[in-house]
Amino acid sequence: MLIREMKAEEAGILKDFLYEAIFIPEGVEPPDRSIVELPELRMYYEDFGSGRADYCMVVEDNGRVVGAAWTRIMNDYGHVDDETPSFAISLYREYRGRGAGTRLMKGMIGLLRTKGFRRASLAVQKANKAAIRVYEKVGFRTVDENAEEYIMVCDL
Repeated sequence: MLIREMKAEEAGILKDFLYEAIFIPEGVEPPDRSIVELPELRMYYEDFGSGRADYCMVVEDNGRVVGAAWTRIMNDYGHVDDETPSFAISLYREYRGRGAGTRLMKGMIGLLRTKGFRRASLAVQKANKAAIRVYEKVGFRTVDENAEEYIMVCDL
């Protein structure tokens, strides 16, 4: 599997990977794919590439993009301040648990470091233990929480 920067013409994949990023607990019916059209979710992909922290890396397997990690400075669930890019990451289900997410996160952290950012943030559902372990492994730590989520930051 190849980790690389997303090509500009591939930006349309972000909607699909945003849907894949939605944590669905065991036994819960997944939402309709149209959920990504809600205003609070469109901010993750709309006009991607126009912001100073709009970066995306993808995982490619045999020519097919199977995962993405992207950042933006936006007032999303993981927002900590206007200088810190927020992360979104997801992989197709069949590629999870195979190390690709960790490699993708490390690649994205390295890219943000070279671009001069000092830290990155994200929000993760407290019930999503597998994701929390990956985030901690690559350097994220919990800095805040609410009833459902941890807000995590990685110093770059």
